[in-house]
Amino acid sequence: MIDWENITLKELAGYVSEGLRKRGVETILVGGACATIYSENRYQSYDLDYVTYEDMRKVNKALLEMGFIEKARYFQHPGCPWFVEFVSPPAAVGNEYVRDFGSVETRFGKIKLLRPVDSVKDRLGAYYHWNDRQGLEQAINICLEQDIDLSEIERWSVSEGYSGKYTTFLERLKKVKSSG
Repeated sequence: MIDWENITLKELAGYVSEGLRKRGVETILVGGACATIYSENRYQSYDLDYVTYEDMRKVNKALLEMGFIEKARYFQHPGCPWFVEFVSPPAAVGNEYVRDFGSVETRFGKIKLLRPVDSVKDRLGAYYHWNDRQGLEQAINICLEQDIDLSEIERWSVSEGYSGKYTTFLERLKKVKSSG
């Protein structure tokens, strides 16, 4: 029995991912929920964003079978604090398609999701394109908890046209690490 009011975001992602997989729907967790998982809850997302290549009627049917209620563009389970949403494919960070994914095991099932390095890119994308300072902080929080290849982040940042903002990110990351 699931305690819907106290389920963690990571556990919910495992439950949704596994439940959909069992019903023939493959998904990829993207967005802020990945930042929550990889930052060890330093950042708390309010929803689960998934990419799927399946027909949304099949997705809707599967979620309804799992007890979720559709509300406008998202789904919610009664008593559960988080929403489940689906974003349009493909899975991408900036102008790059994501082809390799990570996985995380939970007691409710396995989550297919962005790798930590791609989650950093995803969060930096919000900072680069919309000056979203929260995205910058989320990227830093992931870097504090995960081993991130910063040369890959730099390569991607330059290819996206944001080498200046990458420098700002790197300086902020070093400052946070040195004060922590």
